[in-house]
Amino acid sequence: MENESGTHLKNIDRLSDFVWLDSPESVFEEVERIMKMVYPAFDRKQVRAAFGMAVDLYQGEFPGYRACNTEYHDLSHTIDTFLAMARLIHGAVCGDKPFSQRDVVAGLVAALLHDAGYIQEDEDRTGTGAKYTVEHVQRSMDFLGRYGRDLGLSKAEIAAGRAMILCTDLAVDLEKVDFPGKDIELLGKMLGAADLLAQMSDRIYLEKLLLLYREFKEAQVGGYDSEADLLEKTVDFFDLMANRFEKQLAGTDRFMRAHFAARWNIDRNLYLEAILKQKKYLRKVLMIPGADPLAHLNRNGIADRIRKETTEQKN
Repeated sequence: MENESGTHLKNIDRLSDFVWLDSPESVFEEVERIMKMVYPAFDRKQVRAAFGMAVDLYQGEFPGYRACNTEYHDLSHTIDTFLAMARLIHGAVCGDKPFSQRDVVAGLVAALLHDAGYIQEDEDRTGTGAKYTVEHVQRSMDFLGRYGRDLGLSKAEIAAGRAMILCTDLAVDLEKVDFPGKDIELLGKMLGAADLLAQMSDRIYLEKLLLLYREFKEAQVGGYDSEADLLEKTVDFFDLMANRFEKQLAGTDRFMRAHFAARWNIDRNLYLEAILKQKKYLRKVLMIPGADPLAHLNRNGIADRIRKETTEQKN
């Protein structure tokens, strides 16, 4: 099997097989490559500036802000969402849903800044950015409003980007949102889908849920008694998000299949496949009588660290 550039592909099965996800620069290069498939004369200047802004922000190098200290909503998730958004845009265009290049730029910028609200200002030294869980979407929209002009976005494009970021808020009924236009509405729903697809397809998604529990606990988000309880309730979350993709997000996750077919000659939605594997494994773990589910989450040493820290706190 060969991709569109003639590179031979063999036994492709994981999203990490296509691009080095641990390298933000590698992801940016792939996004630029995808955008040039959509717009051969794609001008990367504004997206590149927003990319640099996001990396600096998360790494503590953006003036006035601390480094990211939330382990679930981190730079890796932002970069993954950025890539997922680019892939959805490409898939949509392949499916004869054209967008203006300016609207696409606003969508990619929104993807890069959609979780900026978790980052604390320099003078904020209490807790971590997780305390902003409930209001982080509004804070992210405000960040884009504050710095969008620095990226060369017009007032209308900033408004469009803010509307797109709003689509990542699971508490918002998108049917009641007054979008600036139909294309912005579709791109916003695509960003909402990209955000979820990036999280739930992550190879260490189940392990990272243990870190999400800590963020929820600091933010006093109710409904979860422990890491294990969050894992158990995630089974229903998978089903809820499948419904959200179909209804609130207008089925925009379907554009992934068109992207992989055009970019890599693989007629599959690899994001959906990864998510279903996560769900299947989680169900399997939770069905083991009397088992501690954390004992079956072994990637990246996250569960071991959580158990060790919990034991130390008890002692």
